[in-house]
Parts: sequence; C-alpha cells; structure tokens
Amino acid sequence: MRLNETIARLRAAHLMVRDAKEWDELSMNLWAAYDANDEELIEQLRSPFLQSWRTVTRYVLRDTFDAAGITVGEPTHPWGIATLSAKGASCEPLLCRTEGFQLLTFAEILSSYSDSLEPLFTAAGQADR
Repeated sequence: MRLNETIARLRAAHLMVRDAKEWDELSMNLWAAYDANDEELIEQLRSPFLQSWRTVTRYVLRDTFDAAGITVGEPTHPWGIATLSAKGASCEPLLCRTEGFQLLTFAEILSSYSDSLEPLFTAAGQADR
C-alpha cells in the first residue's frame, strides 16, 4: 500500500464517523471547555473525542495499516492518536500542537497525521508524495 492511498483511506474512515464540521465542533467545544476550566464539560467531551480518533485508527483502519506494514500501538502522549511503527521508524500523530496546548482542526489533524506517516513509508520504500 502506498502513502497517498493510505492517507485517502485515513480521511475517508474518519469522515464515515463524522463530517469535518462535526470534528471541528467537537474540537472547538472541548477547547472552549478547557479555556473556561469547566471540568464537568471537559470530562464529558474529552473521552469521546479521543476515543473516536483512536478507535478509527486502531479498528477501522486495521487492514489499511496492516497492508502498509504499519503496526498500531497505544499512544504515549495524552493527546496522541496511536503509536505507529514500521521498519524501525515510529510516529505518534497528535490532536494538539506540540508546543503549548491547542487542539487542532480536522484538516490540521489530518495534515499532521499524513506528515507523521511519511517517514514510515519512506523507511519501507513506499513513499509516493
């Protein structure tokens, strides 16, 4: 499986769960809850938001990642989607910026996710970007 095909499947799988506007609204609502220090709302929104991203990666995209030779493991970062590994290289796509704390939009997450996959495909000699 090539990088561009994997990225297309990654996007499609997440859009089957929610459209981009819904993903962005979840992110904005969660960010607003953090900004307001609303612990109850944070608890209500954080787990489903994280779990949605993680579930799609771990289960919906299992065959896609298997076909690309990518192993999906548990994330180490609190806002990580998964730890992805192939041929000795690994990455962990995040739902927030690495500097400071700010949740990303759907487009930003997918762009970052795609960028983090590129070294895995390069290591496997399958990059096609």
